Amino acid sequence: MKKREELTKLLVVVDMVNGFIKEGKMSDKDINHITPRIKSLVESFLSDEEGVAFIKDTHEVNSTEFKKYPPHCLKGTSESELISELSSYEQKSLSYEKNSTSTIFAKNFMRDIERMESLKEVIITGCCTDICVMNLAIPLVNYFDEENRDVRVLVPQNAVETFNSNIHNRDEYNSMALKLMKNQGIGVENI
Repeated sequence: MKKREELTKLLVVVDMVNGFIKEGKMSDKDINHITPRIKSLVESFLSDEEGVAFIKDTHEVNSTEFKKYPPHCLKGTSESELISELSSYEQKSLSYEKNSTSTIFAKNFMRDIERMESLKEVIITGCCTDICVMNLAIPLVNYFDEENRDVRVLVPQNAVETFNSNIHNRDEYNSMALKLMKNQGIGVENI
């Protein structure tokens, strides 16, 4: 990977951790269907020496987020680790732990974005489309606008997914989130 100042593209992989895909109260194994597309993008970015950032939901036992969601992705457990299909790429990439649904507040994430002075495009992948992906994409576009930085933010439809439950229809929430992001100027397309 190039130095942060030289990166022109950044691939952000949000919450492709065991606790959302393979085990635990918040997991949905059907999310895993996007993994091959994400893996292909990671390999392409690393081959081009562009930036890859893995975001990992990681909570302390007393996380206030657990007032809204069941306990999940506890620090030091396998739930907070990247899924095995992507874990081998972490050492060659940037990695951030977050304790909320927004990567913007993850320690050092925005500091590193500020240092990426040559950045022209950010591609956001992962889960969940309507929660953590959207809570990164929209504030990131707002940041670039505020700073008058001409950086395109793209959310590929074929590399994001959300969970399905009796009160959360996957198709409905994906569609709604993608429309909301598109209305904010975020590129929504297949890549």
